[in-house]
Amino acid sequence: MTAAATSPTGMAPAPGGRRRLLLGVGDDIDRHARTHGPRRLHGPAVIDEIARSGLTGRGGAAFPVATKLATARDAMTRGRRSVVVANAAEGEPLSRKDAVLVHEAPHLVLDGLAAVASAVGATETYLYVPAGAATRLRAVIATRAARGWDHAVPTVVEAPDRFVAGETTAVVDRIAGGAGLPHDRRVPTAADGLRGRPTVVHNVETLAHVALVDRHGADWFRERGTRSEPGSMLVTVSDDGGIRGVAECDLGAPLASLVDPDARAVLVGGFHGTWVDGREVGSLALSARSLRAVGAAPGAGIVRSLGAGSCGLRATADIADHLAAESAGQCGPCVFGLPALASAIRDLVTHGGADRAEKVARLAATVDGRGACAHPDGTARLVRSALTVFADDIHHHAAGRCAARTSGGHR
Repeated sequence: MTAAATSPTGMAPAPGGRRRLLLGVGDDIDRHARTHGPRRLHGPAVIDEIARSGLTGRGGAAFPVATKLATARDAMTRGRRSVVVANAAEGEPLSRKDAVLVHEAPHLVLDGLAAVASAVGATETYLYVPAGAATRLRAVIATRAARGWDHAVPTVVEAPDRFVAGETTAVVDRIAGGAGLPHDRRVPTAADGLRGRPTVVHNVETLAHVALVDRHGADWFRERGTRSEPGSMLVTVSDDGGIRGVAECDLGAPLASLVDPDARAVLVGGFHGTWVDGREVGSLALSARSLRAVGAAPGAGIVRSLGAGSCGLRATADIADHLAAESAGQCGPCVFGLPALASAIRDLVTHGGADRAEKVARLAATVDGRGACAHPDGTARLVRSALTVFADDIHHHAAGRCAARTSGGHR
């Protein structure tokens, strides 16, 4: 792997230039001010500059940030004061980027939160974080409040330890006093969210980028990345041995710079992501445009290498078991569909065969697009990619062997 680990939380940047986000500033507010300088934009000017930058959300969906802000500001002008939320829930087991970011650059995240609040006219803001980070971040916010840094002082809300807790409607539900479960919505949260008010929920990495665009401008932001996908992003890199660290790299960087050279497959996008054949990695880049050719996307920035000695079907079964157990339990596709799908994949691992693979594909189609949230959809996407990338393994398992085992690994 090109990007070698430098600490338990960070990695050297992949090709593309020096870091922008992970500068190791930490909680020190004076060091933060010296490193990054003052904010310069306020009100609608923030939205205009973000629109010129081309920044998209780094939480997984890659939705244009300026579009979401404009929706909330328009709703605010009709008499409903906006709310802004910084989302660091990170329930994805293969992701550590948000945890690393709020550890190394909390003030950058909070500056982005303040900039967005100014852009949409919000006087109520929240920082939604895992319970283990709450006490420290409350202290960081108190320091800022004592300096008068934030017009709308954020309230820290603890996220439940659940895979779906970071989904936008689950975030709103938790802040409203609920259990933090997702809900079916037909109106964007940016137009109608917390207590019926326009609510902007952004991943903390997205907000950190907002803070940098605020300071340095759209042209500076576009100096990195590609013309159609500008900027850098954080990527959590892992392999069979677990998470190796977090890399900051340009969009458009070679995917191979983040992958073990002997990987037989790569999971891009995490548990709701897509398996990619290791033989295709050399022709791909970390960008939506490039990864679209293999049905994948950068998502929330997760790249997991599967070694030559590991079984892809078994790895997929392990993930499917986890996803079935982590559902919100609110609708049929999650309550009944995901456990059935996980069981069918286990059967496929044990016995192989085209007929069992077809059953898995049918169950994936049954849950896809039918849930109250996107949890079944992401699970179905992962499973379908496994059936394609590990098609040879399906036949090997039917014969009582495994490609991983025959290559010197274990079944």
